[in-house]
Amino acid sequence: MTNLKLSLAMGNYDRTRAIVDGRVQIDGVDPIPMLLSPEEMFFRAFRHEAFDISEISLSSYSISVTRGNPHYVAIPVFLSRAFRHTSVYIRTDKGIEKPEDLKGKRIGIAEYQLSANVWVRGILEEDYGVKPSDITWVRGGMDTPGRPEKIKVQLPDDITMVDAPEGATLNSMLEAGEIDGFIGPRWPRCFSEGHPHVGRLFADSITTAEDYFKRTKIFPIMHVLGVRRSLAEEYPFLPAALLKAFTQSKRLAEEALSDTSATKVTMPFVEDNLNRVHALMGKDPWSYGVADNAHVLDRFLDYHASQGLSPRRVKIEELFHPSTLEAYSL
Repeated sequence: MTNLKLSLAMGNYDRTRAIVDGRVQIDGVDPIPMLLSPEEMFFRAFRHEAFDISEISLSSYSISVTRGNPHYVAIPVFLSRAFRHTSVYIRTDKGIEKPEDLKGKRIGIAEYQLSANVWVRGILEEDYGVKPSDITWVRGGMDTPGRPEKIKVQLPDDITMVDAPEGATLNSMLEAGEIDGFIGPRWPRCFSEGHPHVGRLFADSITTAEDYFKRTKIFPIMHVLGVRRSLAEEYPFLPAALLKAFTQSKRLAEEALSDTSATKVTMPFVEDNLNRVHALMGKDPWSYGVADNAHVLDRFLDYHASQGLSPRRVKIEELFHPSTLEAYSL
């Protein structure tokens, strides 16, 4: 019996590399890996259903679930996670010194429904009393004018959303002071280039995120793994096989990161930062599976519904293939 030959779109991560180079096999599958940016991958997955297996946005996927019969069904493999206190950028000359100062400001976003933006809006409202309706949202491309939502969304009536002027980018508007800030998973180019009046809202984002985790035990989830629903129905072994392989691949990446004989990533202080993470979050900070992440998923789904992106509150069990909700043990 020959293996299934399936296209596989995902980011170029240490936690997926063993699948790309063949050290970890997906039972019954010969993957055709494509290492893509989130923007290209998600656009092609949700607009054109381009891949058999794909890393997908948790937010976009949750929207598709509420609309019935989504093309993909998710596997609890969380390929992207991040503390999003790093994702709020401000003009430092606009009187913004604390989160509450965002009220009444014009804040740029590439897409309203990005998972990172869902998390940031939820944190701003829950921890600082800044509601999404307190801000005027300016939507546009970061470095290229114009950017459509990958999935069309109907926003609540109290949300003010305007498009960036024709020909303008969010980076150029932030650079010129035409917007007061920007929220998104990528930093704006003018920040990375050291613009003197562009900074982060949370200047010490690491300490802020550590305090957040101590209070909530939440390490925010951005992306899940999706497989064509028709393939999962035709080959019932496939979802669990994917969970198994991606878990093994992540484990190899974690073992390499912990090998102090020679640093495996191009970054100083790796061992010190790893020890700091383990002291805060335990030995499996980037966990896969539903059981250890139900509280994170519940918080996200609460935010998603309260922000009007889901017409109803999605349940965790609606997101994931039933065969991946539990695992065997010896």
